[in-house]
Amino acid sequence: MQHTLEEFLRALRAADVKVSPAEAIDAARTAATVGYADRELFKDALCATLAKSKDEVVRFDQAFETFFTRAPFALGAPPPDEGEGREGGQETPGLAQSPLAQMLLKGDAAGLAQSMEEAAARAGVAEIRLSTQRSRLTRRLLDEMGLAEIEKIIANARRMPDGQGVADRLDAAKKGLVAQAQAFVERQHELYASGSGKQLREEMLAKKALNADGGIDPVDLVMMQALVKRMAKRLADRYSRRRHTANRGHLDVRKTLRKSMAHGGVPFEIEWKVKKVDKPSIVAICDVSKSVAAAAQFLLTFLYALNEVVDRLDAYAFSGRLIPVNAILDDNGVEGAILKVLQTIGFQQTDYGRALEDFVDNHIDRLDRHTTVIILGDGRSNFADPRLDLMHLIQQRARAVIWLNPEPESYWGQGDSVMYRYVRFTHVAKQCNTLGQLERIVEDVLRTYSAH
Repeated sequence: MQHTLEEFLRALRAADVKVSPAEAIDAARTAATVGYADRELFKDALCATLAKSKDEVVRFDQAFETFFTRAPFALGAPPPDEGEGREGGQETPGLAQSPLAQMLLKGDAAGLAQSMEEAAARAGVAEIRLSTQRSRLTRRLLDEMGLAEIEKIIANARRMPDGQGVADRLDAAKKGLVAQAQAFVERQHELYASGSGKQLREEMLAKKALNADGGIDPVDLVMMQALVKRMAKRLADRYSRRRHTANRGHLDVRKTLRKSMAHGGVPFEIEWKVKKVDKPSIVAICDVSKSVAAAAQFLLTFLYALNEVVDRLDAYAFSGRLIPVNAILDDNGVEGAILKVLQTIGFQQTDYGRALEDFVDNHIDRLDRHTTVIILGDGRSNFADPRLDLMHLIQQRARAVIWLNPEPESYWGQGDSVMYRYVRFTHVAKQCNTLGQLERIVEDVLRTYSAH
């Protein structure tokens, strides 16, 4: 049963139930303790060991029922009459030597089910990854069971005098066997590969240009919004654990010995070294003009989903004039906020200098040496004054200034772009035109706080 348990754990991972090596060991110990005789006890014990949230409990239940439930093995062909297989005193060639043919003619459901499980292991059906593999793996499974031999027996029977009865029965049973094999492979696909297509789609969307011509397809937009929230949760989980570990620290020998003096040198009170890890304070300034609006929406979605590891987030948006958007985000959600912002300040000529002036005049007190400023925009200011003096002031007040530009770096000095003039007042300036790039840059910000 160890191999069966290992395959079940693999099915759980495919169902997005995280199972670490340590948890796999715990699951094996749990199975050895409760045994396999009581299905409900076995299921509940494994669920308590492996599922760590309500969502994982639901996914665990679905994976368990799919993995361990077996539908009745029905071929749809009645068992043969006694003595069938001999026609005119002559036995159909190969019939007696084929265990599969004997099981099919007898309607041995249990034997056929066991034979299919063994053949599936030899054929590697559990390694299925794509829906396009189902037909090929079904045929490989049937070949491992001996389908080619059955087809030869049927052909031989049809050539014999009065052999039509055996041929018809085997042919009907063969069709039932094929249907069962297809269902078996489909179940393996559901267990191990049902999420692979979605995963491939998400990998493509993570590389999709946010400022693509024609915008983002509404269906893709919904998936990308869910994807960016999942990315943010993954980072939040990772850096929340790092903060917890850092707070625990290491043994502070000097403080422990000092406190032990009150107890005759016995270290009753243990003191730990504490490494303070600050939560990031982030000011996000987003250009929401048409060419950058989609990237701005995803950046704000990402940052707002990091509420566990971000101490403070102040968000601002501009096209001509700049306004704070925290209240708009709170009232409308990130998905609806961009539309509301565009209704408020949209359809203005993009002016980075005026936006920087609005920020410095009204919100410069939000910056200190603990604040990271993230500016998202293409740096195209329609030949207006870029106000480099204000960028310099922001750089001096903030801990770091990061500029994310959806355009390729080769475009930064072309036309009305003043990006290269802004770059010298930033700590980091990078192209950011996909969700994958956005995730890496935000993680870099979090990492710099964890490192100090």
